[in-house]
Amino acid sequence: MGSDRLTIGVVAPATPITQETADKLQAFVYEFYGDEIELRIHPQCFLEHGHFAGTDEARGLAFLEYANAPDINAIWAARGGYGTMRLHDDIFDRLGPNARSKTYVGYSDIGALLCRLYLKQIGRLVHGPVCNEINREQGEIAIRRVLDFLLAKSVDGIEPLTRMPHPRVALNLTVLEHLIGTAWQPDLTGHLLMLEEVAEHAYAIDRKLFTVTSNANIRKVRGIALGRCSAIPENTVPFGQSPEDMVREWCHRADIEYMGPADIGHDIHNKLVIWGKG
Repeated sequence: MGSDRLTIGVVAPATPITQETADKLQAFVYEFYGDEIELRIHPQCFLEHGHFAGTDEARGLAFLEYANAPDINAIWAARGGYGTMRLHDDIFDRLGPNARSKTYVGYSDIGALLCRLYLKQIGRLVHGPVCNEINREQGEIAIRRVLDFLLAKSVDGIEPLTRMPHPRVALNLTVLEHLIGTAWQPDLTGHLLMLEEVAEHAYAIDRKLFTVTSNANIRKVRGIALGRCSAIPENTVPFGQSPEDMVREWCHRADIEYMGPADIGHDIHNKLVIWGKG
């Protein structure tokens, strides 16, 4: 790349961030990392088109531009929310050699993007905090976890289960459920599958686990580990099972090994999971 400075391109494949968030993030990066990092935030991150950060075309082209850029080392998702699955198929066909050398970081809805890249074996893919975490209480902890990892300063933020010899992926349960049976679903044979969820009723979590563990390819995974299921709305009648109870039961029915807890979730403690064997 011709420079020791790490250049991170920020795009919003789903929902937008505000200029205030971008300024706050830039200030934090400069304060703690100085000239070590250039944070290049694409103007597309501030577009608004209904729910989304610009039209499907605008979001896709911004991602394509930064992914193919020769002077950008990593792509960092600005925010999750819904929208990534709406990116046009041809965007992924137009990714070139520069896109293959990059690291891509995000989670939640961005998991769909990671799945699509994983199918094409493009880049080093990392389930990890998004830029918008800067707005959470103590969100700087999550931001530093990503940046220290990208600078190769620390591996403390990596989820401990990744030390296992198996390839692995980490995904939001709802996102994975919606990819089942589509062209975006990757082959997870032999993988450790880590799942997390947020803001879903207990019965909905159970129903999603039914769909996921009923899939023929998912039944070929090495095992399933459960991250945090947070902000579960209270149901009129208590469901009667914890998320771990549900996962254990559905894993048993599907003859999948339950691998225990995973340190991932929609919070500042969300650890990094490098997809595959990386």
